[in-house]
Amino acid sequence: EEEAYLRRLRRRVDGLRGRLKTLGGSDPDAPQQYEETRTRFEFLSSQIADMAQATSHLLSIIGQLDVTMARQFETTFQAVSTRFREHFITLFNGGNARLELTTVRTGEDDDAGVAPSRMPAGIEVIVQPPGKKVQDLSLLSGGERALVSAALLFALLEINPPPFCLLDEVDAALDESNVARFCDILKRLAQRTQFIVITHNRVTMTSAQVIYGVSMGGDSISRLLSLKLEEAPVAGDR
Repeated sequence: EEEAYLRRLRRRVDGLRGRLKTLGGSDPDAPQQYEETRTRFEFLSSQIADMAQATSHLLSIIGQLDVTMARQFETTFQAVSTRFREHFITLFNGGNARLELTTVRTGEDDDAGVAPSRMPAGIEVIVQPPGKKVQDLSLLSGGERALVSAALLFALLEINPPPFCLLDEVDAALDESNVARFCDILKRLAQRTQFIVITHNRVTMTSAQVIYGVSMGGDSISRLLSLKLEEAPVAGDR
């Protein structure tokens, strides 16, 4: 019985030797390589987990920012629309105007009958000059379009006043009465914003604090002239 057991052991040893021979020579560095690979795997696994956690955190922040921006946009939009209406009535000496958000579908109707969501896609300007029906901007005259643009610009400047603003002949298409109302609003906004207005209109010039002009003499040389209007009467007396 003992000899039979030994024979089984020898056969098993021979089988294992055959398997080792089939596998080829052993690598003495294999344990070290295994440890290095395992360490690298654990490091990358922890990095992947950190990235997944960071992604979740960023998505949460993006969601909060979307809500905050939507709320601030709605508040600012309503404020600009209100100021736009006020400036429109002032410049046109009547009438009515407002701003409306246009929307776009963001999904298809599903089988459950749930309506697709809508997101703001643009802003539509609705105007009604005095004595006229509500009209599209394309049907307004050049002067009326200039007044609408000025009203919207003044509304934006009043809600978020910049330190500096350049206006290039925005009063070119306005008549004298409209220019006077235009300058009245400009003076009020000038308390918080410095305006540089390029104009050929005398009414606008008389509303400025300082006038700069470019003149060319007979020698074809351009000369820069400046005048402070509050000092003009004193200079005239002299």
